[in-house]
Amino acid sequence: MNLTQAWLGRDDSALIKVGEHHQLLPDVGGAFLAMQQQARADGQDMQIVSSYRNFDRQLSIWNRKWRGELPLYNHQGEQLDAASLSDEEKVYAILIWSALPGGSRHHWGTDLDVFDKASVDACGGQFDLVDAEYRQGGPCFALAQWMDDHLADFGFSRPFLQDNGGVATELWHLTHRSSAAAFEAQRNQQALYDCLNSANMEGKATVLAMLDELFTRFVLNQGVHSL
Repeated sequence: MNLTQAWLGRDDSALIKVGEHHQLLPDVGGAFLAMQQQARADGQDMQIVSSYRNFDRQLSIWNRKWRGELPLYNHQGEQLDAASLSDEEKVYAILIWSALPGGSRHHWGTDLDVFDKASVDACGGQFDLVDAEYRQGGPCFALAQWMDDHLADFGFSRPFLQDNGGVATELWHLTHRSSAAAFEAQRNQQALYDCLNSANMEGKATVLAMLDELFTRFVLNQGVHSL
């Protein structure tokens, strides 16, 4: 695996299949399966919603959001009127919930989104991967509480546990800390700039002009002092 390419979502050679539809690094997959088994023993049906996504998949999500084919939301999860936003405002709105292509932790095979499938199915199967579903009264609330107590036992944590003005709170997003460390060390603004500059990306000129701020605020998720 070439780390300089893998952190950008351009090298998946080290990944293994976990279930039918997901890929993770071997150590991450093993840790997840052990955690999933313990969760099941404790009455939680922990299943993967999303795991590895390559650069092109993330680019497709970005482009569809830019074109208005997918909805945009603010930090509170309220849908925005995309047509009323300036290009700069649209960039911010996308990045609250979706990473830049090349800047997503899902590129690494170390991060995954999870939910309680049995609980969601028991509530009728409607699932949108939104904050309310993991809060009291939501179908994944018990799983979220279980994770509070047990993630660290298996080497996982939540990288987006607190909304500091960068990426919104994502109680469902887990990272395998020791495995992710090598990718975190590889993050490089110039490499990301070059990658985006060569991509068929909607809003590219605006993003590249803003990248100094976007890299720190969203890719590194250092956020801002106040919302």
